[in-house]
Amino acid sequence: MNDAPIIFDRKAVKAHRTRSAGLHTTVMPILETAADILMDRLDDVTRRFTSALDLGGRGVVAARLTARGIPVISSDFSPALAASAPPPALCATEEALPFAPHSFDLVTASLSLHWINDLPGALSQICRILKPDGLFLASMPVLPTLRPLKQALDYAELALCDGVSPHVSPLPTQQSCAHLLQRAGFALPVVDTEVLDLRYRTVTALLKDLRAAGENNALALRARTFSPRMLFAAAAADLAPDAEGALPMPLHMAILTGWAPSPNQQQPLKPGAFTHALETALAETGTVADTSSEKSAP
Repeated sequence: MNDAPIIFDRKAVKAHRTRSAGLHTTVMPILETAADILMDRLDDVTRRFTSALDLGGRGVVAARLTARGIPVISSDFSPALAASAPPPALCATEEALPFAPHSFDLVTASLSLHWINDLPGALSQICRILKPDGLFLASMPVLPTLRPLKQALDYAELALCDGVSPHVSPLPTQQSCAHLLQRAGFALPVVDTEVLDLRYRTVTALLKDLRAAGENNALALRARTFSPRMLFAAAAADLAPDAEGALPMPLHMAILTGWAPSPNQQQPLKPGAFTHALETALAETGTVADTSSEKSAP
């Protein structure tokens, strides 16, 4: 039985992604840049991959994997987005992946896992369908992405309605992404961040891009009535433009890398099994300054 809390309305997530199938060309530069960042990480790996699964990549990641000679299957929660990806492709929810254990040696997910209620469970499934020593490579929006918009909407709604309803999806932190990889059983987990410097002339332009990307509000506790007419205008007035009059709204992405456990992987030594102290090794290379005695300036 799945006891994960219901944070997102998955029916709404599916509807938003399906609607975005005809609109996502307007945000294609963002999707392509995110995909290229993942491919840069992949190109640093020297091993050869023979079977890949791309989750929610809208065909952008799949095309890049195919260009590298890696056979790939695309999967998306939305039938329309699944149909837009290069074949073979299927429609499946990330919360119940229909693949046998050890089916792939590479799984990718570009900005597509942050609308999942049971994210730890989904990551555990990904780890299970990977072959031993298979690679999981993903990007995920993390805080402080959209924080200025969230704060401006909260302040504006509080002033107009004497209450606040959620408008912006909660996002993880870089540290929590690392914990999720460890919890899912991945070996050698690594999480680093990339920032896309996005700026908008108006809040309306930002909201149009979110809609085109299928990133509309799909929180289970969202208000089911129309927002006050002045809400977004009031929120826009609270956002501080930069020197050029644009609204900075950077996309902070965590890049997740993890390997399915395998006996032939490098294993960390157990506590107490080390033979040399790190301080000694650094001192021998001349990279540690002697700070044992400090002199005050005259």
